[in-house]
Amino acid sequence: MSLPIAIVASGNGTNAQAMIDLMHKGILDVDIRLIFCNRPNARVIERAKAAGIPWQMEDHKLYPTREAFDAVMIDALKKSGAELVVLAGYMRLLTRSFLDAFKNRVVNIHPSLLPAFGGGVHAGPDALAYGVKLSGCTVHFVEMEVDSGPIIIQAGVPCDAEDDEDSLMTRIHALEHRIYPQAVQWIAEGRVSVEGRKVHVAKADRPLAQKPCDSLVWPPLEEGF
Repeated sequence: MSLPIAIVASGNGTNAQAMIDLMHKGILDVDIRLIFCNRPNARVIERAKAAGIPWQMEDHKLYPTREAFDAVMIDALKKSGAELVVLAGYMRLLTRSFLDAFKNRVVNIHPSLLPAFGGGVHAGPDALAYGVKLSGCTVHFVEMEVDSGPIIIQAGVPCDAEDDEDSLMTRIHALEHRIYPQAVQWIAEGRVSVEGRKVHVAKADRPLAQKPCDSLVWPPLEEGF
C-alpha cells in the first residue's frame, strides 16, 4: 500500500514536482493526499492543479499567531490522512504543537551539507562567501531547533571560486530532486530507523542508480532516483 503523504510548500514547488513525476511513473510509492501552501500566488498551487492533486491555500498573514495558523494546517493534514509530512520549500518555522501532532513524521530538505550553513534561507550565498570547496543538500527529520534533526541522506557538489549563486544552486537543486524522493521512498518502504542522531537505512536487494557526475551521495541512490 502506498504511503499517504502531504507536501507543505511556500513557493515554486520544484521538489514537489519531482515527487509528483516519480509518483506518476510508479517509482515513488506514495499517495500525495494534499499539497498545502501558505502563499496565495505560489507556483506550487498550479503544479497541484495540473497534476489533479488536492490542494489547500491558507494565507498565514490572515492569522493572528503562528499557533493559530498551524492549528489550521494540522487539521487539514490530519483530515487528508497523510502519515508523512514533506516540507518542500516551506518558508516558516513550525510550532511545537505541529511537531507533536506529527511526531517523527516530518521531513525537510536544506540546500547545504548540514550542520554547515543551517538555520537560514541563504545557505548557497553563505557557502560561496565563506569560500568552501564542497556544498550540497541534506534531507533530515524535523525537530524544534532549525535544521538540526537526524540526517537521512546528503549529496555533496563542488563549489568553485568562479561560481555564483545561480550556478551553485543549479547543481544543488538537480540533486535535491533526486535525493528527496529517494529518502521518502525509503521511509515508504519502512527501511528507515532512528537511534539518537543516527539514521539507519536498511539495505535492499536492488540495483543502484548511476552515480551523479561530480558529486557524492550517501547513502547511495537506488535505480529510478
